[in-house]
Amino acid sequence: MEHRKQKKETDERLDATDIASYYVGSELKTGRERIVKMSAEVVDSNPYSRLMALQRMGIVKEYEQIRQKSVAVVGVGGVGSVTADMLTRCGIGRLLLFDYDKVELANMNRLFFTPDQAGMSKVEAAAKTLNFINPDVAITTHNYNITTVDNFNSFLHAIRMGGVADGTSVDLVLSCVDNFEARMAINTACNELKIIWFESGVSENAVSGHIQFIRPGETACFGCAPPLVVAENIDEKTLKREGVCAASLPTTMGIVAGMLVQNTLKYLLHFGTVSDYLGYNALIDFFPRMSLKPNPTCDDRYCLQRQQEYIAKPPSERDAGSARESEFEAPLHEDNLYGIELISADDGLPLSFSDKITTKYNEISDGLKLAYDAPIAEGDAPQLSTEDDVSLDQLMAQMSGMCKTSEKD
Repeated sequence: MEHRKQKKETDERLDATDIASYYVGSELKTGRERIVKMSAEVVDSNPYSRLMALQRMGIVKEYEQIRQKSVAVVGVGGVGSVTADMLTRCGIGRLLLFDYDKVELANMNRLFFTPDQAGMSKVEAAAKTLNFINPDVAITTHNYNITTVDNFNSFLHAIRMGGVADGTSVDLVLSCVDNFEARMAINTACNELKIIWFESGVSENAVSGHIQFIRPGETACFGCAPPLVVAENIDEKTLKREGVCAASLPTTMGIVAGMLVQNTLKYLLHFGTVSDYLGYNALIDFFPRMSLKPNPTCDDRYCLQRQQEYIAKPPSERDAGSARESEFEAPLHEDNLYGIELISADDGLPLSFSDKITTKYNEISDGLKLAYDAPIAEGDAPQLSTEDDVSLDQLMAQMSGMCKTSEKD
């Protein structure tokens, strides 16, 4: 009883002290004091010296600007918890955490959470750990499901007013959720508020993942290009009751979180090129990159509004992003001081790679459906013969077969 009273009194003092602390069992863990200004001084007691070294290396102009940035992390699971951890260690100004799940022992195969936190809400457990790691970061928690009507309005208000400065919105929203409905809720909110965001995900087999940078009106939103295969009336809790769960590897989670935070830093601190879409296939160590244009027939009305606003911008403003990317891609040091040359290159991809990653209709499991018809793969499309000795009748027959195939599609 005395221990609980002491713990309560300590918790009440956390907001009034400059030292982060919390209990692990009966042991009080005490962290460092808050640091008012980041310093580049190279001493063992400076947690920011290696981050500030990015300025000396010419990568970032002013790293301390990160303290003026606010980021919302939606979903504090395998990817989201590691993402929040990395941003906290980088010294982000403000961090908003959204999740309504609890920590379970089943989460221990992933990173960040510890067994003693089982039963706690994920946002509460994460906030205590993150405050201990870096008390300079202002962390707010939101323990609710953003897909319900009332909670969606709370989510809108939180990211609209969640900036470092009073009355401003967050600078970036990071989607680290694991279901279609939550992604669509984030998509709708960011389209409505014109907030730039990242979508991220890991495959069910745990050996591939991706991140997507979404700028409303300029690039495809999540509704512009929905997944080919989506679940029908199935959620994670239903699958758990039936003894089924998705695979999970801490390695894949960490890699996707790393890609997400790396591109977040590049966007917030204006260095390098931010990838519109970056994938990861662990089986062959393949990292595809691409850009997705918005769909002019998107079902999201806010997306259509943002597209019209983007089209109405002067060409100079629309081309500004491309100009910045070209500037970022310029080498920091033009001289080849060490005489390094590329002798040969091999992408190492098998010829049948596209066939391996293409979803086949007959491989779709029960409870899943096709959101739209998949395009015919180039190898499956009917081809005209290129032989010189083919008769006119044979060519006509081939063309007739191609027309019938097109009509079916």
